[in-house]
Amino acid sequence: MGDQAVPAGQSVLSLKGGRQMLRLQSPLPERYISASGAELAEMIGAAKATLGRRLFILGHHYQRDDVMRWADARGDSFGLSRTAAGVTEAEFIVFCGVHFMAESADVLTADSQQVLLPDLNAGCSMADMADIEQVEEAWEELAQVTDVRRIVPITYMNSSAALKAFVGRHEGAVCTSSNARAVLTWALQDGRGDKVLFFPDQHLGRNTGFELGYGASDMQVWNPRLALGGLSDLEVKESTLLLWKGHCSVHQRFRPEHITAFREEHPDGIVMVHPECAHEVVEMADLVGSTDNLIRGVAAAPAGAVIGVATEIHLVKRLDDESPDKTVVCLDPLICPCSTMSRIDPPHLAWVLEGLVEGEVRNRIQVDAEVAEWARVALERMLAIT
Repeated sequence: MGDQAVPAGQSVLSLKGGRQMLRLQSPLPERYISASGAELAEMIGAAKATLGRRLFILGHHYQRDDVMRWADARGDSFGLSRTAAGVTEAEFIVFCGVHFMAESADVLTADSQQVLLPDLNAGCSMADMADIEQVEEAWEELAQVTDVRRIVPITYMNSSAALKAFVGRHEGAVCTSSNARAVLTWALQDGRGDKVLFFPDQHLGRNTGFELGYGASDMQVWNPRLALGGLSDLEVKESTLLLWKGHCSVHQRFRPEHITAFREEHPDGIVMVHPECAHEVVEMADLVGSTDNLIRGVAAAPAGAVIGVATEIHLVKRLDDESPDKTVVCLDPLICPCSTMSRIDPPHLAWVLEGLVEGEVRNRIQVDAEVAEWARVALERMLAIT
Protein backbone atom coordinates (compact mmCIF):
# COMPACT_ATOMS: atom_id res chain seq x y z
CA MET A 1 0.00 0.00 0.00
CA GLY A 2 1.49 3.28 -1.06
CA ASP A 3 1.02 6.59 0.75
CA GLN A 4 3.22 8.83 -1.37
CA ALA A 5 2.28 12.43 -2.12
CA VAL A 6 -0.42 12.83 -4.73
CA PRO A 7 0.75 14.49 -7.95
CA ALA A 8 -1.02 17.65 -8.99
CA GLY A 9 -4.15 17.09 -11.02
CA GLN A 10 -4.58 13.49 -9.97
CA SER A 11 -8.07 12.22 -9.13
CA VAL A 12 -8.12 10.16 -5.94
CA LEU A 13 -10.50 8.10 -3.84
CA SER A 14 -8.87 8.05 -0.43
CA LEU A 15 -9.45 7.39 3.22
CA LYS A 16 -8.10 9.81 5.80
CA GLY A 17 -8.50 8.91 9.45
CA GLY A 18 -11.06 6.32 8.45
CA ARG A 19 -13.37 8.87 6.80
CA GLN A 20 -14.05 8.40 3.13
CA MET A 21 -13.50 11.28 0.72
CA LEU A 22 -14.99 10.67 -2.70
CA ARG A 23 -13.91 12.82 -5.61
CA LEU A 24 -16.33 12.20 -8.42
CA GLN A 25 -15.09 11.23 -11.82
CA SER A 26 -14.30 14.15 -14.09
CA PRO A 27 -15.77 14.06 -17.62
CA LEU A 28 -13.65 12.29 -20.21
CA PRO A 29 -12.06 14.19 -23.10
CA GLU A 30 -14.14 14.08 -26.27
CA ARG A 31 -11.70 11.83 -28.12
CA TYR A 32 -12.56 8.94 -25.79
CA ILE A 33 -16.29 9.59 -25.79
CA SER A 34 -16.58 9.74 -29.58
CA ALA A 35 -14.14 6.92 -30.37
CA SER A 36 -15.49 3.74 -31.95
CA GLY A 37 -15.06 0.35 -30.33
CA ALA A 38 -12.25 -0.47 -32.75
CA GLU A 39 -10.48 2.83 -32.05
CA LEU A 40 -10.72 2.29 -28.29
CA ALA A 41 -9.38 -1.23 -28.66
CA GLU A 42 -6.42 0.15 -30.61
CA MET A 43 -5.73 2.75 -27.88
CA ILE A 44 -5.94 0.17 -25.08
CA GLY A 45 -3.87 -2.41 -26.92
CA ALA A 46 -1.14 0.07 -27.80
CA ALA A 47 -0.94 1.44 -24.25
CA LYS A 48 -0.87 -2.03 -22.77
CA ALA A 49 1.95 -3.07 -25.11
CA THR A 50 3.94 0.08 -24.31
CA LEU A 51 3.62 -0.38 -20.55
CA GLY A 52 4.42 -4.06 -20.70
CA ARG A 53 5.16 -5.70 -17.33
CA ARG A 54 4.83 -2.36 -15.54
CA LEU A 55 1.05 -2.81 -15.88
CA PHE A 56 -1.29 -5.49 -14.56
CA ILE A 57 -5.04 -5.33 -15.25
CA LEU A 58 -7.54 -7.06 -12.98
CA GLY A 59 -11.02 -7.96 -14.24
CA HIS A 60 -13.82 -8.86 -11.82
CA HIS A 61 -16.17 -11.67 -12.87
CA TYR A 62 -19.06 -9.19 -13.30
CA GLN A 63 -17.16 -7.06 -15.76
CA ARG A 64 -18.43 -6.51 -19.30
CA ASP A 65 -16.74 -8.50 -22.08
CA ASP A 66 -15.29 -5.51 -23.92
CA VAL A 67 -13.33 -4.70 -20.75
CA MET A 68 -12.63 -8.23 -19.56
CA ARG A 69 -10.80 -9.01 -22.81
CA TRP A 70 -7.91 -6.84 -21.55
CA ALA A 71 -7.63 -8.40 -18.10
CA ASP A 72 -4.41 -10.16 -17.14
CA ALA A 73 -6.31 -11.94 -14.38
CA ARG A 74 -9.98 -12.40 -13.69
CA GLY A 75 -11.69 -13.50 -10.51
CA ASP A 76 -13.51 -12.31 -7.40
CA SER A 77 -12.54 -9.18 -5.49
CA PHE A 78 -10.28 -10.63 -2.78
CA GLY A 79 -8.67 -13.20 -5.05
CA LEU A 80 -7.73 -10.48 -7.53
CA SER A 81 -6.25 -8.30 -4.77
CA ARG A 82 -4.06 -11.18 -3.63
CA THR A 83 -3.03 -11.86 -7.21
CA ALA A 84 -2.00 -8.22 -7.64
CA ALA A 85 0.08 -8.38 -4.48
CA GLY A 86 1.98 -11.29 -5.96
CA VAL A 87 2.80 -9.52 -9.23
CA THR A 88 5.59 -7.49 -7.66
CA GLU A 89 7.12 -6.32 -10.95
CA ALA A 90 3.94 -4.40 -11.85
CA GLU A 91 4.10 -0.72 -10.89
CA PHE A 92 0.49 -0.06 -11.86
CA ILE A 93 -2.51 -2.21 -10.94
CA VAL A 94 -5.63 -1.20 -12.88
CA PHE A 95 -8.65 -2.71 -11.16
CA CYS A 96 -11.64 -3.15 -13.42
CA GLY A 97 -14.11 -3.52 -10.59
CA VAL A 98 -15.58 -1.18 -7.98
CA HIS A 99 -14.06 1.08 -5.36
CA PHE A 100 -14.00 -1.27 -2.34
CA MET A 101 -12.11 -3.79 -4.48
CA ALA A 102 -9.49 -1.24 -5.46
CA GLU A 103 -9.13 -0.26 -1.79
CA SER A 104 -8.45 -3.88 -0.84
CA ALA A 105 -5.86 -4.10 -3.59
CA ASP A 106 -4.15 -0.97 -2.27
CA VAL A 107 -4.15 -2.41 1.26
CA LEU A 108 -2.51 -5.65 0.12
CA THR A 109 -0.06 -4.44 -2.52
CA ALA A 110 3.43 -3.04 -1.91
CA ASP A 111 4.38 0.61 -1.46
CA SER A 112 5.99 0.49 -4.89
CA GLN A 113 2.67 -0.36 -6.56
CA GLN A 114 -0.13 2.07 -7.40
CA VAL A 115 -3.76 1.00 -7.78
CA LEU A 116 -6.01 2.77 -10.28
CA LEU A 117 -9.78 2.62 -10.80
CA PRO A 118 -10.82 3.63 -14.34
CA ASP A 119 -14.01 5.38 -13.17
CA LEU A 120 -14.31 6.78 -9.64
CA ASN A 121 -18.10 6.53 -9.91
CA ALA A 122 -17.82 2.73 -9.95
CA GLY A 123 -19.06 2.11 -6.43
CA CYS A 124 -21.06 -0.66 -4.77
CA SER A 125 -24.58 -0.01 -3.53
CA MET A 126 -24.26 -2.69 -0.87
CA ALA A 127 -20.96 -1.35 0.45
CA ASP A 128 -22.48 2.13 0.58
CA MET A 129 -25.30 0.89 2.84
CA ALA A 130 -22.92 0.81 5.81
CA ASP A 131 -20.43 3.62 6.38
CA ILE A 132 -17.98 4.06 9.21
CA GLU A 133 -19.99 6.78 10.97
CA GLN A 134 -23.10 4.57 11.07
CA VAL A 135 -21.18 1.55 12.33
CA GLU A 136 -19.41 3.52 15.05
CA GLU A 137 -22.75 4.98 16.13
CA ALA A 138 -24.28 1.49 16.24
CA TRP A 139 -21.37 0.28 18.37
CA GLU A 140 -21.90 3.13 20.83
CA GLU A 141 -25.63 2.39 21.03
CA LEU A 142 -24.97 -1.30 21.62
CA ALA A 143 -22.56 -0.45 24.42
CA GLN A 144 -25.42 1.24 26.27
CA VAL A 145 -27.50 -1.95 26.47
CA THR A 146 -25.02 -4.86 26.35
CA ASP A 147 -21.35 -5.72 26.80
CA VAL A 148 -19.73 -4.91 23.45
CA ARG A 149 -16.67 -6.89 24.53
CA ARG A 150 -18.86 -9.94 23.89
CA ILE A 151 -19.83 -8.75 20.38
CA VAL A 152 -17.61 -9.78 17.46
CA PRO A 153 -17.96 -7.45 14.46
CA ILE A 154 -17.77 -9.18 11.08
CA THR A 155 -17.73 -7.29 7.81
CA TYR A 156 -18.32 -8.81 4.41
CA MET A 157 -15.57 -8.23 1.86
CA ASN A 158 -17.99 -5.92 0.04
CA SER A 159 -17.28 -3.01 2.38
CA SER A 160 -14.98 -0.02 2.60
CA ALA A 161 -11.46 -0.19 3.97
CA ALA A 162 -12.68 1.91 6.90
CA LEU A 163 -15.10 -0.86 7.93
CA LYS A 164 -12.43 -3.51 7.54
CA ALA A 165 -10.23 -1.39 9.81
CA PHE A 166 -13.07 -1.10 12.33
CA VAL A 167 -13.40 -4.86 12.70
CA GLY A 168 -9.63 -5.15 12.85
CA ARG A 169 -9.51 -2.77 15.82
CA HIS A 170 -12.40 -4.50 17.59
CA GLU A 171 -11.10 -8.10 17.39
CA GLY A 172 -13.33 -9.00 14.47
CA ALA A 173 -12.65 -10.24 10.96
CA VAL A 174 -13.59 -9.92 7.31
CA CYS A 175 -15.44 -12.72 5.52
CA THR A 176 -16.20 -13.65 1.94
CA SER A 177 -19.28 -15.42 0.63
CA SER A 178 -17.28 -18.67 0.51
CA ASN A 179 -15.88 -18.56 4.05
CA ALA A 180 -18.68 -16.78 5.98
CA ARG A 181 -19.59 -20.04 7.75
CA ALA A 182 -16.03 -20.56 9.00
CA VAL A 183 -15.68 -16.95 10.12
CA LEU A 184 -19.02 -16.90 11.99
CA THR A 185 -18.16 -20.22 13.63
CA TRP A 186 -14.84 -18.74 14.76
CA ALA A 187 -16.57 -15.64 16.14
CA LEU A 188 -18.98 -17.64 18.32
CA GLN A 189 -16.70 -20.39 19.60
CA ASP A 190 -14.04 -20.75 22.30
CA GLY A 191 -15.58 -18.02 24.41
CA ARG A 192 -14.65 -15.37 21.87
CA GLY A 193 -18.09 -13.82 21.80
CA ASP A 194 -21.77 -14.60 22.18
CA LYS A 195 -23.06 -12.12 19.63
CA VAL A 196 -22.07 -10.98 16.11
CA LEU A 197 -22.69 -7.65 14.43
CA PHE A 198 -22.65 -8.57 10.73
CA PHE A 199 -22.53 -5.97 7.99
CA PRO A 200 -23.33 -4.79 5.37
CA ASP A 201 -25.33 -7.68 3.79
CA GLN A 202 -28.19 -9.06 5.85
CA HIS A 203 -28.87 -11.91 3.42
CA LEU A 204 -25.41 -13.49 3.56
CA GLY A 205 -25.54 -13.20 7.34
CA ARG A 206 -29.02 -14.75 7.56
CA ASN A 207 -28.27 -17.58 5.14
CA THR A 208 -25.08 -18.40 7.00
CA GLY A 209 -26.89 -18.26 10.33
CA PHE A 210 -29.50 -20.77 9.16
CA GLU A 211 -26.71 -22.94 7.75
CA LEU A 212 -25.11 -22.99 11.21
CA GLY A 213 -28.37 -24.06 12.84
CA TYR A 214 -29.59 -20.77 14.23
CA GLY A 215 -33.28 -19.97 13.96
CA ALA A 216 -35.09 -16.83 12.93
CA SER A 217 -35.52 -15.88 16.59
CA ASP A 218 -31.72 -15.83 17.00
CA MET A 219 -31.36 -13.13 14.33
CA GLN A 220 -32.44 -9.52 14.28
CA VAL A 221 -32.10 -6.90 11.53
CA TRP A 222 -30.26 -3.74 12.59
CA ASN A 223 -31.68 -0.70 10.80
CA PRO A 224 -29.06 2.08 11.05
CA ARG A 225 -31.72 4.73 10.38
CA LEU A 226 -33.55 3.93 13.62
CA ALA A 227 -32.59 4.35 17.27
CA LEU A 228 -30.92 1.16 18.54
CA GLY A 229 -31.36 -0.29 15.06
CA GLY A 230 -35.15 -0.34 15.54
CA LEU A 231 -34.81 -2.99 18.27
CA SER A 232 -35.73 -3.19 21.92
CA ASP A 233 -33.10 -3.69 24.61
CA LEU A 234 -34.37 -7.26 25.08
CA GLU A 235 -34.17 -8.06 21.35
CA VAL A 236 -30.56 -6.91 21.29
CA LYS A 237 -29.64 -8.90 24.39
CA GLU A 238 -31.33 -12.12 23.28
CA SER A 239 -30.13 -12.16 19.66
CA THR A 240 -27.02 -13.97 18.47
CA LEU A 241 -26.75 -12.38 15.03
CA LEU A 242 -27.40 -8.68 14.49
CA LEU A 243 -27.74 -8.32 10.73
CA TRP A 244 -27.18 -4.91 9.16
CA LYS A 245 -30.04 -3.78 6.93
CA GLY A 246 -28.11 -3.90 3.66
CA HIS A 247 -28.34 -5.90 0.46
CA CYS A 248 -27.02 -6.35 -3.06
CA SER A 249 -29.27 -4.53 -5.52
CA VAL A 250 -28.72 -7.28 -8.11
CA HIS A 251 -29.09 -10.40 -5.97
CA GLN A 252 -32.08 -9.10 -4.04
CA ARG A 253 -34.04 -8.96 -7.33
CA PHE A 254 -34.25 -12.75 -7.56
CA ARG A 255 -37.50 -14.15 -6.19
CA PRO A 256 -38.97 -17.63 -5.60
CA GLU A 257 -41.32 -17.15 -8.53
CA HIS A 258 -38.30 -16.90 -10.85
CA ILE A 259 -37.21 -20.37 -9.76
CA THR A 260 -40.75 -21.72 -10.03
CA ALA A 261 -41.07 -20.40 -13.60
CA PHE A 262 -37.68 -21.85 -14.55
CA ARG A 263 -38.55 -25.28 -13.20
CA GLU A 264 -41.91 -25.29 -14.95
CA GLU A 265 -40.11 -24.68 -18.25
CA HIS A 266 -37.13 -26.94 -17.45
CA PRO A 267 -38.25 -29.74 -15.07
CA ASP A 268 -34.75 -31.25 -15.08
CA GLY A 269 -32.99 -27.90 -14.88
CA ILE A 270 -30.43 -27.04 -12.20
CA VAL A 271 -30.83 -23.93 -10.06
CA MET A 272 -27.71 -22.20 -8.71
CA VAL A 273 -27.88 -19.07 -6.58
CA HIS A 274 -25.54 -16.70 -4.76
CA PRO A 275 -25.88 -16.47 -0.94
CA GLU A 276 -26.54 -12.72 -1.25
CA CYS A 277 -30.03 -13.74 -2.41
CA ALA A 278 -32.96 -13.74 0.03
CA HIS A 279 -33.32 -16.85 2.20
CA GLU A 280 -36.53 -18.01 0.53
CA VAL A 281 -34.62 -18.10 -2.78
CA VAL A 282 -31.65 -19.92 -1.28
CA GLU A 283 -33.99 -22.56 0.19
CA MET A 284 -35.21 -23.51 -3.29
CA ALA A 285 -31.80 -23.81 -4.96
CA ASP A 286 -29.90 -26.95 -5.95
CA LEU A 287 -26.59 -25.23 -5.33
CA VAL A 288 -25.78 -22.16 -3.25
CA GLY A 289 -22.35 -20.66 -3.53
CA SER A 290 -19.96 -17.80 -4.06
CA THR A 291 -19.15 -16.58 -7.54
CA ASP A 292 -16.25 -19.02 -7.83
CA ASN A 293 -18.43 -21.86 -6.55
CA LEU A 294 -21.10 -21.03 -9.12
CA ILE A 295 -18.46 -21.13 -11.85
CA ARG A 296 -17.25 -24.52 -10.61
CA GLY A 297 -20.83 -25.74 -10.35
CA VAL A 298 -21.55 -24.92 -13.98
CA ALA A 299 -18.31 -26.60 -15.05
CA ALA A 300 -19.24 -29.76 -13.11
CA ALA A 301 -22.80 -29.96 -14.48
CA PRO A 302 -23.41 -32.72 -17.04
CA ALA A 303 -23.40 -32.01 -20.77
CA GLY A 304 -26.82 -30.97 -22.01
CA ALA A 305 -27.82 -29.46 -18.67
CA VAL A 306 -29.98 -26.35 -18.51
CA ILE A 307 -28.81 -24.20 -15.61
CA GLY A 308 -30.64 -21.23 -14.13
CA VAL A 309 -28.28 -18.94 -12.24
CA ALA A 310 -29.16 -16.15 -9.82
CA THR A 311 -26.27 -13.73 -10.16
CA GLU A 312 -25.03 -10.81 -12.25
CA ILE A 313 -25.86 -11.06 -15.96
CA HIS A 314 -22.37 -10.47 -17.39
CA LEU A 315 -21.11 -13.53 -15.52
CA VAL A 316 -24.15 -15.58 -16.51
CA LYS A 317 -23.67 -14.71 -20.17
CA ARG A 318 -19.95 -15.53 -19.97
CA LEU A 319 -20.72 -18.89 -18.36
CA ASP A 320 -23.11 -19.67 -21.21
CA ASP A 321 -20.61 -18.57 -23.86
CA GLU A 322 -17.85 -20.67 -22.30
CA SER A 323 -20.04 -23.77 -21.81
CA PRO A 324 -21.05 -24.76 -25.36
CA ASP A 325 -22.35 -28.15 -24.19
CA LYS A 326 -24.75 -26.57 -21.67
CA THR A 327 -27.38 -23.84 -21.55
CA VAL A 328 -26.88 -21.24 -18.82
CA VAL A 329 -29.60 -18.64 -18.30
CA CYS A 330 -30.30 -15.86 -15.81
CA LEU A 331 -33.20 -16.61 -13.48
CA ASP A 332 -34.40 -13.01 -13.66
CA PRO A 333 -36.06 -12.50 -17.06
CA LEU A 334 -35.57 -8.72 -16.83
CA ILE A 335 -31.78 -9.22 -16.72
CA CYS A 336 -30.37 -6.70 -14.26
CA PRO A 337 -26.65 -5.89 -14.57
CA CYS A 338 -24.55 -4.42 -11.80
CA SER A 339 -24.94 -0.81 -12.90
CA THR A 340 -21.94 0.50 -10.96
CA MET A 341 -19.64 -2.26 -12.21
CA SER A 342 -20.75 -1.39 -15.74
CA ARG A 343 -19.32 2.11 -15.32
CA ILE A 344 -15.93 0.58 -16.09
CA ASP A 345 -15.93 0.74 -19.88
CA PRO A 346 -13.41 0.93 -22.75
CA PRO A 347 -13.35 4.78 -22.85
CA HIS A 348 -12.38 5.04 -19.16
CA LEU A 349 -9.90 2.19 -19.44
CA ALA A 350 -8.26 3.79 -22.48
CA TRP A 351 -8.10 7.16 -20.69
CA VAL A 352 -6.39 5.69 -17.62
CA LEU A 353 -3.90 3.62 -19.64
CA GLU A 354 -2.95 6.43 -22.01
CA GLY A 355 -2.40 8.62 -18.96
CA LEU A 356 0.16 6.12 -17.67
CA VAL A 357 1.93 6.13 -21.03
CA GLU A 358 2.10 9.92 -20.79
CA GLY A 359 3.47 9.74 -17.25
CA GLU A 360 0.24 10.80 -15.51
CA VAL A 361 -1.35 8.56 -12.89
CA ARG A 362 -5.11 9.04 -13.09
CA ASN A 363 -7.68 7.88 -10.51
CA ARG A 364 -5.21 6.45 -8.06
CA ILE A 365 -6.81 4.77 -5.04
CA GLN A 366 -4.99 5.37 -1.78
CA VAL A 367 -5.95 4.15 1.67
CA ASP A 368 -4.63 6.06 4.67
CA ALA A 369 -1.74 4.18 6.31
CA GLU A 370 -3.42 3.65 9.70
CA VAL A 371 -6.68 2.50 8.11
CA ALA A 372 -4.74 0.15 5.85
CA GLU A 373 -2.83 -1.31 8.80
CA TRP A 374 -6.00 -2.25 10.71
CA ALA A 375 -7.79 -3.43 7.56
CA ARG A 376 -4.84 -5.71 6.90
CA VAL A 377 -5.18 -7.09 10.45
CA ALA A 378 -8.81 -8.00 9.76
CA LEU A 379 -7.95 -9.61 6.42
CA GLU A 380 -5.06 -11.58 7.90
CA ARG A 381 -7.32 -12.74 10.72
CA MET A 382 -9.73 -14.07 8.10
CA LEU A 383 -6.94 -15.92 6.35
CA ALA A 384 -5.80 -17.44 9.63
CA ILE A 385 -9.35 -18.67 10.31
CA THR A 386 -9.80 -20.24 6.91
